[in-house]
Amino acid sequence: MSTPIKNLFNLTGKTALITGGSRGLGLQIAEALGEAGAKLLLTSRKAPELEAAVAQLQAKGIDARWVAADASDAAQIKHVADEAMQRLGRVDILVNNAGATWGAPAEDHPLEAWDKVMNINIRSIFLMSQAIGKMSMIPSGGGRIINVASIAGLSGASPETQFIAYGTSKGAVVNFTRTLAGEWGRYNINVNALAPGMFPSKMTRGTFEKLGADAIARTAPLNRVGDDDDLKGAALLFASAAGKHITGQILAIDGGVSAVHGV
Repeated sequence: MSTPIKNLFNLTGKTALITGGSRGLGLQIAEALGEAGAKLLLTSRKAPELEAAVAQLQAKGIDARWVAADASDAAQIKHVADEAMQRLGRVDILVNNAGATWGAPAEDHPLEAWDKVMNINIRSIFLMSQAIGKMSMIPSGGGRIINVASIAGLSGASPETQFIAYGTSKGAVVNFTRTLAGEWGRYNINVNALAPGMFPSKMTRGTFEKLGADAIARTAPLNRVGDDDDLKGAALLFASAAGKHITGQILAIDGGVSAVHGV
């Protein structure tokens, strides 16, 4: 017998840990999961931003809490995982959203900047997934991992883009997602990735100021950039019973850019 559609997307009784959850895409995903009924723990580096984000969520009736940590530090990632287990009891849904970028020509890209981007964008995803997998998802018989990649990880870039570390790290997120999905399917753990195109955020502010929102929008068949709602449906699909037969997939949410540019 089939399940009513509202029940398939219902996250009541589920718990979710969202890294980089204090603003931008992470906060948008947190809002979607919380509105669907999940109990949330947000983490990022800055406590004031986390406090504001949790207050915003709680004002919507969402059960949310926070813990500050630096995703580039292995010890702090372990601390977040421990806090999640203590404060949530278990983690049903892990959203690996914390990320960083750095703009520089490849020939002049600083090594310390390369390491910073790699540590936050891919090393932290490995460490957090490993910790939550061992502590919660494998022992409890399943879970959902949602990685935030980028369409920058699906193709190369123009000479003007100059984000060699960012593009490389997001390509690593794509194949990390596929590889972990293949290995952890036996534990009933679904691993998928969202690959956003251009969304206004602190990370993309420089690009929007340089090129302009209208010019960026014209590169997409839908003639628009992402907004505050555009990741919600896909995130909820991957997090809920509606997506129980989906794993190892990368979903581009980009207004059609990847469709016409061969990504």
